[in-house]
Amino acid sequence: MDVWLDGKRVRLNPARALGKGGEADVFDLGDGRALKVFKPPEHPDYAGLPDAQAAARARLAEHQHKLPAFPAGLPGRVVVPQALATDKRGRTVLGYAMRKLEGVEPLRRFGEPSFRRAGATAARVVEVLGGLHRALGAVHDAGVVVGDFNDLNVLVVGDADAHLIDADSFQFGAFLCPVFTERFLDPRRLGGGNAQGLIPSRPATRESDWYAYAVALMQSLLCVGPHGGVHRPKSPSARATPAGRVLQRITVFHPEVQYPKPALPLATLPDDMLHVLHGVFVEDQRGVFPRPLLEGLRFVPCASCGVEHARAACPTCRPHATAAATPVVSARGQVTATRLFSTRGVLVHASNEEGTLRWLYHAEGAYRREDGRVVLRGPLDPSLRWALQGEVTLVGREREVAVLAPGRTPERVGVDAPEGRPAFATNARHRYWAVGGGLWRDGLHGPERIGDVLEGQTRLFVGPRFGLGFHRAGGLRGAFVFDAERVGLKDGLALPWPTGKLVDAECVFDGPQAWLFLVEESGGRTLHHCVVVGADGGVRASAVAEAGDGSWLGLAPRGRCAAGDALFCATDAGLTRVELRQGRLEAVREFPDAEPFMDAGGLLFLVRQGLAVVGRQDITALRMT
Repeated sequence: MDVWLDGKRVRLNPARALGKGGEADVFDLGDGRALKVFKPPEHPDYAGLPDAQAAARARLAEHQHKLPAFPAGLPGRVVVPQALATDKRGRTVLGYAMRKLEGVEPLRRFGEPSFRRAGATAARVVEVLGGLHRALGAVHDAGVVVGDFNDLNVLVVGDADAHLIDADSFQFGAFLCPVFTERFLDPRRLGGGNAQGLIPSRPATRESDWYAYAVALMQSLLCVGPHGGVHRPKSPSARATPAGRVLQRITVFHPEVQYPKPALPLATLPDDMLHVLHGVFVEDQRGVFPRPLLEGLRFVPCASCGVEHARAACPTCRPHATAAATPVVSARGQVTATRLFSTRGVLVHASNEEGTLRWLYHAEGAYRREDGRVVLRGPLDPSLRWALQGEVTLVGREREVAVLAPGRTPERVGVDAPEGRPAFATNARHRYWAVGGGLWRDGLHGPERIGDVLEGQTRLFVGPRFGLGFHRAGGLRGAFVFDAERVGLKDGLALPWPTGKLVDAECVFDGPQAWLFLVEESGGRTLHHCVVVGADGGVRASAVAEAGDGSWLGLAPRGRCAAGDALFCATDAGLTRVELRQGRLEAVREFPDAEPFMDAGGLLFLVRQGLAVVGRQDITALRMT
């Protein structure tokens, strides 16, 4: 497909794709600008979806009038349309050019416990939220409402510069905001309500923007939104759906909601901040979020437990107490737990290498391997990506991977970086990376080209026996598998692809199977997908769940490990065993006795010592009878 911009033809090259949303594809123009092109009704992502095709047709029709009338005078923190992209005759608006932001992280990342542990401090979060507060106020002063304010439409540049994107959905004049995101949707915009889904019946307002801002603030500071956790009433029949919880104002402040373990405790925030959040989410109070409350936050890490808090003393332990000595071996019911490692620092990464657990942690100003050896000095940096292979440590940032081996000069390898994530992976025998349209592996006599992949767009995962990769760029989407030892790959896999914006992807392997987990934002909801793929590329099973629905699949795609046709999932209530049975994925057994030793934010690995649980500061091996 071609479009015309500034009187010149622009060919949409999938290799130049920057991202894919539910409504548009974004491409790099190479001149400091990005091009956003709205998906037409015939886009492959809408195949077989008549409602989505109709919505795309209506969206394009409105943009013919809305984009030419886009208001001027918005603050610099808003990425606005700079030039319209049209068809050859210049009559039909197909998209627009805008400023390209470099080195970004979506605000959503600051609400992920793993990202916060990796070095995104609470002080940085407060600075981001302060800038976002000023930007939102300036948008309102210009007579514009954001409408679909959410944590994927805010991109953070550098340390703390928050920018609002997707300005084409802003609400101004006679043009209402047609889209929404359920987690950020003001309940006061709802009509009679439907416990199975939320559909607004009233237009967005400044007040609904500030409600969404409060959601983003709470999620970014505490790693949980107002409707997070699991509703566990005394009577199971009274359990509300995610939509029902919003309609009934059943929030994390409710006594029957189990607060998520990976989140920071509510008590880490001052009482006056908690009072405002309770007023917004439980009592339906609205208005501009009180900025002095935000500016007055001063977070400090507890010297004993490491938790950052904005209190006079740590709310989770006695101030200045020494770390409690946990038993090396403990038992509960059918579970025996053995502590393998503990640090006052932070566990950053772990992997299973043929039954041997390897890990990386940060302590005393340096990244260290399991034996305490320093591999890299410096503060915690959440932008780094890690892989471990024997004594070798690989660290990636953007388009480069450094190979750090004891006693050797660091080796540097150029790689592709789809959406800023370096495309590399390891198993016990090889390193794999994608660059320049090729998939490569380290061989006995140097790099070996395994096969051809889409340049700049390939996501890569590798297990002991085979690897799995995929790309979604523009109108293209595809997946492939490859043998861990042989040259060549099998592409053209028919996976059940999500149609919305992909926000996370993880994969675990065991034997001839890979369990691929995808998280997408689609139609205002967050959906979690699981696809079980064989080494031959065949799909063994697939399932989908809504985030936060209380099921094993509704949890974040971490804390899972595979064992043949079984999958073990860490939850706040213990451990769940899921099995692949005749093309279906079924939760077949719960292990509640494992609850004291794990949470939904940890990592799981099947190693020689048992089921290894990697938490924030401890590694524990579990054996179950």
